[in-house]
Amino acid sequence: MKNTGIKISLFLNYFVFAILLNSVGIVIAKSINVYGVSESQASVLEAFKDLPIAIISFIVASFLPRFGYKKAMLTGLVIVFLGCLFMIFGNTFFSTKILFMSIGVSFALIKLSVYSLIGIITNSKKEHSSLMSSIEGFFMVGIAFAYFLFPAFYSETDENAWLNVYYVLLVIIALAFVFLLFSKVEYTVDAIGSNLKEDLAQSLKLIIVPLVLVFLASAFFFVMIEQGIMTWLPRFNEKIFRFDEVLATQMAVIFALSLAVGRFIAGYLTKRMSWVFLVIVCVVISGGILLAVLPQLKVDGDTLVEIKSLGDVPILGFVLPLIGLFIAPIYPLLNSTVLSSLKKSLHSPMSGLIIIFSALGGTLGSRIVGELFESIGGANAFYFLLIPMFLLIVFVLLIDRISKKQTAVDS
Repeated sequence: MKNTGIKISLFLNYFVFAILLNSVGIVIAKSINVYGVSESQASVLEAFKDLPIAIISFIVASFLPRFGYKKAMLTGLVIVFLGCLFMIFGNTFFSTKILFMSIGVSFALIKLSVYSLIGIITNSKKEHSSLMSSIEGFFMVGIAFAYFLFPAFYSETDENAWLNVYYVLLVIIALAFVFLLFSKVEYTVDAIGSNLKEDLAQSLKLIIVPLVLVFLASAFFFVMIEQGIMTWLPRFNEKIFRFDEVLATQMAVIFALSLAVGRFIAGYLTKRMSWVFLVIVCVVISGGILLAVLPQLKVDGDTLVEIKSLGDVPILGFVLPLIGLFIAPIYPLLNSTVLSSLKKSLHSPMSGLIIIFSALGGTLGSRIVGELFESIGGANAFYFLLIPMFLLIVFVLLIDRISKKQTAVDS
């Protein structure tokens, strides 16, 4: 089958970075417990992850086709390999900042390459949407794996034992590097300009297109929701439900698995209904879950007995992370819709814009939830997520309206 090797490489690379990128919530909780930092101080790790993603995406997106997607992914794997080594031997809160900076830089290269290659190796909008949803779904499988992998190295007698997880990650990164190195990449893509300066100029012109602007705003608000929950759910479980450290992290896997299932299902549902209708229904149900659960968690659970067994977990501890099932389809549908509507030479710069706005949304969402978590408590902090949910519905309706007008003009 054509391009089978590179498709497997895309899945494998995304799996590796799913573990690394979304371990931020786990490392935030560890930083608070081991390095003694506050919630607001720990929340800066999201910025150390996301701002490099935004900056690198802006710098390299326009000329990445000239550099080569395979070279970019190999470079990203080398950088994050070094970041993990620094974390092992540094073992300070400063080390976590360097680690997530390296993850951010690397992931920008990986995600730009993956998103661009999806457009190159698929031949239709349906095929594009299907592969995009599958890869994003597999990304969530990687996140779920992280929630089992990290607690496996926790120790009640050695607070530094958790760092051994990075030796495992070094092995996985090395395997991903070797597999990609020997994978055949069968594609050709034209740069959008005749030189680097023209490439950048053509890329920047995308941002003034109304439909693109609205899509970017939608991506911004979605990631604000997703990262606000994902980053702080382990700490939420520990602080509000009073799960012990291991159980708090393991219970967060429900959210990741819900996201994975939701994204795989999305590939099926989009063939049978409007993506706009699907997104709006999913957002409304997600908001409904928050409004149903949060009022029952009015105070932090500091006075409650610590829960160490899965059998003692209250029903609300299972219900809240199921919100992932409903927010899951949104991101890949937004991305696939805008990318498949552009010519393939614009996929890299458009991916860069999506990644930039997604990173900014993730940083802002996590930072706000972190500040609110510390000042008004975790149960109340999650109410903030209702605001970007409402704005996301507004912008999705705008997308639909602009798209219909554009179709009418074109016809």
